Amino acid sequence: MGRERMMAVVIVLVTGMVTVVGCDRLRLAPGEAQKQNAYLHQRTVQAAEMRAAQEEASEPLQKLTRQARQQSEAIVAYYGMPQEIPASESIEDILGKDNQAITSQARSEALQRPDPWETADYLLELGIALAGVVGGVYGTRVVGGLQTARDKSRALREIVQANERFKQKNPLAVEDFKEAQQAQSDETRRLVAELK
Repeated sequence: MGRERMMAVVIVLVTGMVTVVGCDRLRLAPGEAQKQNAYLHQRTVQAAEMRAAQEEASEPLQKLTRQARQQSEAIVAYYGMPQEIPASESIEDILGKDNQAITSQARSEALQRPDPWETADYLLELGIALAGVVGGVYGTRVVGGLQTARDKSRALREIVQANERFKQKNPLAVEDFKEAQQAQSDETRRLVAELK
């Protein structure tokens, strides 16, 4: 009974992890530059709110800057405070070159995402290893199923990548290619779109 329960846990964990990756929800934790940028964003909207009040800007503008400040608090709460607080005591500090570099670095980091193919392969390998540790008849069956899933994932990746290369090299055939794909089920089209 213990092994069956363990196998059920392994299957649920691996399925859950693959689902997360497949749903395109996996993100790296925010780095220091992203945390600093979130903090700078908060300081920027605080400065804008104060300046709007000092200059007696229109009521809608003052409400917008107040709302932006409140929103930025939620962003900082989500990202967490940076270890090193960037200079932001004045508007000149906020607009300084060092802070512009932080923003640029944060944007670059934000665009980096784990490759879903590599992540799926890693999770399948992890599942295979866990099933191997559990062993027994069920472990062997799970290993076989996960190896098949890994092989199918790799094959699908190759197909999608080859199709993308074909469309790049043959721009005149793209519309015909898309038309031919219309016969695919909605689920297949959704899956392929996520994999691109």
